[in-house]
Amino acid sequence: MKITNIDYWKEDMKLTRPYAVTYVMHDSVQNIFVRIDGSNGLYGLGAGSPSKFVTGELIDENCKDRLSELEENIVGTDIEGFRKTIANLAQIYVDKPALLAALDMALHDLFCKTFGISMGKYLGIRLQPLPTSITIGLKNVQETIDEGLEYKDRDFKVIKLKIGASIEEDIERSIKLREAIGPEMLIRVDANQGYNVSTFQQYIQATKEANIEFYEQPMTPALTLDMLLLTDQQRTLCAADESLHKLGDALDLVALNRPFGIFNIKLMKCGGSSEAIRIADVAHARNIQLMWGCMDESVISISASLNTALACHATRYLDLDGSLDLASDVAKGGFKLAEGILYPLPDIPGLGVSLL
Repeated sequence: MKITNIDYWKEDMKLTRPYAVTYVMHDSVQNIFVRIDGSNGLYGLGAGSPSKFVTGELIDENCKDRLSELEENIVGTDIEGFRKTIANLAQIYVDKPALLAALDMALHDLFCKTFGISMGKYLGIRLQPLPTSITIGLKNVQETIDEGLEYKDRDFKVIKLKIGASIEEDIERSIKLREAIGPEMLIRVDANQGYNVSTFQQYIQATKEANIEFYEQPMTPALTLDMLLLTDQQRTLCAADESLHKLGDALDLVALNRPFGIFNIKLMKCGGSSEAIRIADVAHARNIQLMWGCMDESVISISASLNTALACHATRYLDLDGSLDLASDVAKGGFKLAEGILYPLPDIPGLGVSLL
């Protein structure tokens, strides 16, 4: 079955709730979208969230120029050989991982639809559905408490709290949030590279009563060797995010003395499910747990992340709340959310998504 057409466009999408991290404030997001049509009348969808700060990409200003390039490399290829097509695209778009991720998932979607199976069944889902965390950005103490109580009322099981701007306020927010929501909800924190060894250890000691589940990217990648100054137990509870993009980063990290006990894989950082699975295999071989993260993304790419995550042995944590913040999307479906748990759609072919 031949690929007959590809469409490529971008969408400006407002967020329902603006939020801040250590390096930028977000109130809207631009995603890129891909639709790949086959000669059998079916289509596959893909979406990407380029970010100068995370993926190193800028949103394409002239989508027509990019579309012509994509047509040259994809139209006319056989969907049965889609893995070869992805490998070729990975050589072309080595510095555009969010675009590559969108193409990867669109090709997976069309392939699986062609053979009438879900992406999860194709990859081989082996894990039960897991709860996703829901994120609270950098806010003052009262706003943090109010948002935490809202998520508790909405039956979420896990909060991811953004920290890293002020050690004193980080400590207060963490303790006050725990007091407000009680002991049952999990709290994990993401410092977005905001600490050094001294401030991070200060935070750990001061928030023991808050019972933090684990700590995401406490320091910049430039300070990776400083992570080795932490105790074994502290490093085991640290997740690599900005320090981990592609397979080469994973190999570099495991060559050290476990600076991180958790890898946070994002399809937008690594270029899609194909590369993500290779990273996951490294983590599994070295007894490193996996967290699957996202940006502000369409249900299209969240579905791809979820199906890939549940197919990997080492997966323990999900942080796939990116589509929940969108005021609108171009697609629907992909998964079900119930009491904070994400459920894939194993009986719907492909990613289980359709255009609105």
